[in-house]
Amino acid sequence: MNAGLPPAAKPEGRATIADVARAAGVSKATVSRFLNHRDTLLTPEIASKVEKAVAALGYVPSPMAQALKRGRSRLIGLVVADIANPFSVAVLRGAEKAAQQAGYLVMLFNLGNASAREREGIEALAAYQVEGFILNTLGADPSAAGEVARHGKPAVLVDRRHPGMLADFVSLDNADAVRQAVGHLLGNGYRELLYVTEPVSGVSSRIERESAFRACLAGRDDSSAGRVIELADGDDAALDQALRELKRRAGARPAAVLSSNAPVTLRVAAAVARLGWQFGSELGFVGFDETDWAPLVGAGLSTIEQPTDDIGRVATSCLLERLQGRDLPPRQILLAGRLVPRASSRVPGTRA
Repeated sequence: MNAGLPPAAKPEGRATIADVARAAGVSKATVSRFLNHRDTLLTPEIASKVEKAVAALGYVPSPMAQALKRGRSRLIGLVVADIANPFSVAVLRGAEKAAQQAGYLVMLFNLGNASAREREGIEALAAYQVEGFILNTLGADPSAAGEVARHGKPAVLVDRRHPGMLADFVSLDNADAVRQAVGHLLGNGYRELLYVTEPVSGVSSRIERESAFRACLAGRDDSSAGRVIELADGDDAALDQALRELKRRAGARPAAVLSSNAPVTLRVAAAVARLGWQFGSELGFVGFDETDWAPLVGAGLSTIEQPTDDIGRVATSCLLERLQGRDLPPRQILLAGRLVPRASSRVPGTRA
């Protein structure tokens, strides 16, 4: 029974602390004391009334409101360029695991590769009182740096640098990864190479990989050569033509493709299928990003595996150090990738 009080009528929508106080016949301050486990300040009779009202109304305290009362939200805001990219998903997993171990939750904002939304994403997460940001943006919106500074919260950049933003930076060592891929293809006898990438301008990781590709082939005296094609969305005809030209330039020499990430790899695989070719036979191949489906395409696609879990974990660790008050100069942490060789890049003329 409810100690002489009428049964609590469940309100429409979510019950509030005021609804609980009204049902129990007490003040909101009394309900707040009960919810914050300060039962010693209440008589057993009053505590029982509040407990029964909470149960009858199905009242659930707002974690956000409770956190704000304590002055801490225990939330980390993560802005990613494109959640459809396996890289973004894998980094998110690593960041989430590290955050949970430290007692934090991660809130996600997906840009959908729209650079104009960078500031919008930061504003949206700041409205939820996140304590800091992990940013995997395109790095093309100059106002984003000012937005982070305006909120006065620490930020860590992942994969892509942001002009004007002084922050810790965690990324794959792009130059070393490209050297691994190109060295593997050249070592296996491929002499005409094509680097396929999304539009490079303004995105630091794309710039670094393209520059490293060109540097790997500059000044060689073994007749090897390389070109770059930047793919616009939906321009499959241009990719098909670039692959045909690659084979024409190569002549009798083995030709191969290096793709800049998993979405580009899918587009190259579709083009190879349209042309009726096979990886490791008509065309060599290495692609950035190890995916679950890479071993299943043809006889298997060679990849550069990014340490995505470590990137997310290290980025979170850097942010937590800032939240704990460590005052350090901005750090740059580059992690090594790993070549995963499969049949797509085997020595021409050999069997899988």
